[in-house]
Amino acid sequence: MTLSVLFMGVFVGFMVGLTGVGGASLLTPILILIGINPSIAVGTDLLYNSITKLFGTIQHWRQKTIDFKLVKMLAMGSIPGVIAAVIFLKLFNSFFHNQEIIIKHALGYVLILVAFATLFKVFFGHKIKENRWQLQSLKEKQGLTITIGAVLGFVVGLTSIGSGSLYAIAMLYFFRMNPAQLVGTDIAHAFFLATTAGILHASMGNVNYTLVLNLLIGSIPGVVIGSMLSAKAPTNILRTIIASLVLISGLKLIG
Repeated sequence: MTLSVLFMGVFVGFMVGLTGVGGASLLTPILILIGINPSIAVGTDLLYNSITKLFGTIQHWRQKTIDFKLVKMLAMGSIPGVIAAVIFLKLFNSFFHNQEIIIKHALGYVLILVAFATLFKVFFGHKIKENRWQLQSLKEKQGLTITIGAVLGFVVGLTSIGSGSLYAIAMLYFFRMNPAQLVGTDIAHAFFLATTAGILHASMGNVNYTLVLNLLIGSIPGVVIGSMLSAKAPTNILRTIIASLVLISGLKLIG
């Protein structure tokens, strides 16, 4: 089990470094499909994400590429959203004992959404102008920002997916910032969100700490190698293949 998890970590890290496709959309369904309990898969992935995002946040903080005002505003919605998701899971499990079914189905639908979003970005992303729905200032978008944070925070709390990828898409089209600042802000917010969600899931016993450690040991060299090869790789072809695999995983989970 340990060797297979190490190799899984290497593979996920490698593909993230190579294509930039979110690790959660690859890792969580793989864990479930190899027999890990869905709630354990989600909680473990969230804690794993929290640790990986910490190092990215520190680096971007040093580079001054984090918009902390935007992080704070998104968190005003996302933290309550994630708490609501965990309470929702707990209540449903208490009354209906179907937490695992809810997680699997929610995960399946979100994976399908992420797959189509990735494919849309690959084939039509170059035709859409960034920041097309911008308003003049962040203050004018306060309600919209908090709402985006809350809705996506609820999704992350249920499935562990979207702490980076879904928020990145929202920031790309609604906020004026350079690419480095967008990435830094996205990673910093994802760290706070994944940490909160990870702690909440850990309090419910939904984290396998040995699994987290083995995944981290494998994914760090995987990310480094993937990043080194990313300039030479046919990124769009690989993203299309990964999106197709994510779509198949989503359909299988809801089937």
